[in-house]
Amino acid sequence: MSHDLGDAPPGASNDPLLQPFQLKHLTLRNRIISTSHEPAYAEDGKPKLRYQLYHEEKAKGGIALTMIGGSATVAIDSPSSFGQLSVADDAIIPYFREIADRVHAHGAAIMSQITHMGRRTRWDTADWLPTVSSSTLREPAHRSFPKATEDFDIRRIVRAYGDAARRCKDGGLDGVEISAHGGHLIEQFWSPRMNRRTDHYGGSLDNRLRFVFEVLEAVRAAVGDDYIVGIRMSGDEQVEGGLTQQDAIAIGQRLAESGLIDFISLSVASATTDTELARQIPPLGSPLGASLSITRAFKDKVGLPLMHAGRIADLPTARHALREGGLDLVGMVRAHIADPHIVRKLEAGEEDRIRPCVGASYCINRIYVGLDALCLHNPATGREQLIPHIAPAAERRKRVVVVGGGPAGLEAARGCAEAGHEVTLFEAAGRIGGQVQLAARANERQRELLSIVNWLEDEARRLGVTLRRGVFADTDDVLALEPDVVITATGGLPATPELTAGESLTVSTWDILSGDAAPGRRVLIFDDHGGDQALSTAERLIAAGSQVEIVAPDREIGHEVIGVLYPAYLESFYRTGVRLTPDHRLREVRRGDGGLVVVLRNEYTGELVERVVDQVVVEHGTVPNDDLYLELKDASTNLGEVDLDALATVAPQQLVNNPDGRYRLYRIGDAVASRNIHAAMYDARRIALSI
Repeated sequence: MSHDLGDAPPGASNDPLLQPFQLKHLTLRNRIISTSHEPAYAEDGKPKLRYQLYHEEKAKGGIALTMIGGSATVAIDSPSSFGQLSVADDAIIPYFREIADRVHAHGAAIMSQITHMGRRTRWDTADWLPTVSSSTLREPAHRSFPKATEDFDIRRIVRAYGDAARRCKDGGLDGVEISAHGGHLIEQFWSPRMNRRTDHYGGSLDNRLRFVFEVLEAVRAAVGDDYIVGIRMSGDEQVEGGLTQQDAIAIGQRLAESGLIDFISLSVASATTDTELARQIPPLGSPLGASLSITRAFKDKVGLPLMHAGRIADLPTARHALREGGLDLVGMVRAHIADPHIVRKLEAGEEDRIRPCVGASYCINRIYVGLDALCLHNPATGREQLIPHIAPAAERRKRVVVVGGGPAGLEAARGCAEAGHEVTLFEAAGRIGGQVQLAARANERQRELLSIVNWLEDEARRLGVTLRRGVFADTDDVLALEPDVVITATGGLPATPELTAGESLTVSTWDILSGDAAPGRRVLIFDDHGGDQALSTAERLIAAGSQVEIVAPDREIGHEVIGVLYPAYLESFYRTGVRLTPDHRLREVRRGDGGLVVVLRNEYTGELVERVVDQVVVEHGTVPNDDLYLELKDASTNLGEVDLDALATVAPQQLVNNPDGRYRLYRIGDAVASRNIHAAMYDARRIALSI
C-alpha cells in the first residue's frame, strides 16, 4: 500500500529541510523526523492514550516521520528494563492501529523499532528468565550474566522478530526498524568485543552477521517485499575491540547488497556502560552534530537512505547534516521533546520561536532510574492530555503580577500572557534568569542552560508582558497595579546544613559562583544535596587552581546526577585529582593553626576524621524566599492556599478563604520548596492555565 502524506509545504524548494523525500513507496513531507526512542509512557507494554498523544503532537507540529517503540521487545526473555513497548503478542495490534490513525490524520508517517535486548536488560523482573547473548560476557550497565544462546534459542528469537514485524504491519504502521545498535542482541552477535563464539555464529564477519540475516529473512517473510524495513546500527562503536568505522561500512554494504532493508538509521558509539551511552546520546556541552563526518563516510560507501540522530538540536545543525553529513532524513528527538512544533514554526517563518533543546538530558536520564521522560523546561511534553502546548484563550482577561524572573516566573508570565491576560513581571536583578544565571557561571556546559531563560524572556516580550527589571518589588509596587492575581516566584536562598559548630566559617556554592567569595587554595565542598550544583562548582574551583575534595553523606558523589550527565564530571575530577569522599557528613568547622579544621563523621561507623583546608563550601539546596508572599497573604481571597486536587488536574483554582480579599495569591517554584527547573515551570504552567 502507498501513503502520500502531504504535499511539500510552501518554501520547500528554498529550505532543504522542507523538501519531501521518497522512502520506497512512502512520500515523506519533509526531512525532519523523530527516530525511535522510548519515553517510558507505555502502559502494560502498550502505546495507550498518553503515548499516542505524545506522538500525535509531533505529527500536528509538522514532522515527517515519528518512530515509536525504542527498544520495543519481541520475546519473553527480553523483558522491559525502562518501560518499553512489548510487541511479543497480538494484543498490541489494536493500539498500533490507534496511534497510527492519530499520526496519519495529521499527515505524518509512523514506524516502530523492534528488538531483542539480549543481555542489555535484567533477569530479576517480569518472568525471571535468564538473559541471553551471543556469549556469557556480563553487561556492565544491567549487570546480568547471560546465557549463551543455543540453536533453539536462536530459532525461537528469529521467529519472534518475524512475528513482531507482522504485528507492526497489521497495526497499520508504515514500517519497522530492527535495532542492531546500543548493545542489543544483534550487535552482541556482530561486535567482536561481545561475541566469543566458536560455532558458525562467531569468528569471521560472515559468521557474526549470520544471525542478523536470519532475522531479516524472517521479517521479510512475515511482511513481504513491499513493506518498509530498516535497521538501526552503530557507525563506529568507539571502544577497544568493538566495531570500527570500517567494520560498520562493510556491514552496511552487505546489508544494502542483500536487498532485505530499505533504510539505515546510523548511531555512533554503543551503550554497554554509562560512559558509552553519554557518547551515543551526547548531553549539554557536547558539540552539535559531532558524528556527521562518520555519517558522511558511511553514506558515501553505502547506497541506502540514511537517517541519524546525534545532538542535532537546532535547524542550522539539521541543514548542515543534510548538506555535509550525507543524511537523507534528520533525526531530532530531544529537540522535539523540547518543542514538538518545530516544522510548523519553520514553515511559518518563526524559526526563532522554537523552544530550544539545551541537551540537559532530563528526558533520557529519568528513564534510566525507572521514571518517565520529561523535558527540563517544557512541562507539556508527555502531559498532552492535561496541558496544551499552546494555552487556550482565557474566558476573562485579568491583570496578573508576577514577582521573580527565574524560570518559574518567566513561564508563569509567558503562560498567562499566552492565554490573553495583562501581565507585569518584576525582577530584582538587572538580568532575567534567576538561579540559571548563577548555574551558567560554573562551567561551559552549564552555559547552555541560558537558552531556557533567553527563550522565555523573548516569548514573554513577544506576548506583551511588561518586564520591570532591577526592581525589588514590595507590597506597594504590587498593589499599585491593582492585580486580580499575584504570583510570587521569588525563588530561594542558599540553605546551610546543620553543624555542631562553625556554620559562619562556611561559604555557599552561590558565593563561589557569584564571585562574592574568592576560591581558596585547599577547598572542601560538602554536598548535602546531590545535584549538579556542587559538582559544577567544583569545576569552577578547579579552573581557578584550587585543590578540591568533595564530601557527601550519600554512598556516591553526585547521587542525583544520573544517566549521561555524570561521566563528564567524573572524567574531569579524575583528571585533575579531585578527592571524592562519600559516606561522610560535615559536623564541625573551626579555626586552626594551619587553616580551617573540618570534622567529618562516617555515616556508618560514626568515626570522626579531620581535614585542614583553606575554605569550606557547602551545598544544601535552598530555603524559600517568601517574605513578599507572607506580606501579601492576608489580603488575598484564597489566603495563599492552592487547591491541590485542582492543581493536579489543571482545573480552575476557585478557593475563597477570605471574601474580602483583593486578589488571588500563589507562590511557585523554589519560593515553595527547593526543587528544580522542571518543577518550577510545571508549577507555573498549571497555575497559568487555572486562573
